[in-house]
Amino acid sequence: QLQLVESGGGLVQPGGSLRLSCAASGFTLDYYTIGWFRQAPGKEREGVSCISNTGYSTYYADSVKGRFTISRDNAKNTVYLQMNSLKPEDTAVYYCAADRTATIATMTARLDRLAYWGQGTQVTVSS
Repeated sequence: QLQLVESGGGLVQPGGSLRLSCAASGFTLDYYTIGWFRQAPGKEREGVSCISNTGYSTYYADSVKGRFTISRDNAKNTVYLQMNSLKPEDTAVYYCAADRTATIATMTARLDRLAYWGQGTQVTVSS
């Protein structure tokens, strides 16, 4: 079965950190662009960060630049999102997605056409 599984979410105080993981099973991520997306209650799903299949190119939404870092370990078939200096407005369900034809420039504009999605992990930033 081909799937992505996110983990690492939880409750954290403002200013805290979390590291999300996105692990693939049933296929290798080597040739896929990977993106992290989030959806807060009552809002549309939005792109947070993307990484190219080689890991050499990355994209960050303005709202997370300087605070979040995306990385990948193709040997472990896993992509990570390190989130620092978390704010209450970062509260959302975080999803990872994989697609072979998307680039980091196009991925956030084609959510409805991405090949694989995880089930999501909840991140809550609150004191």
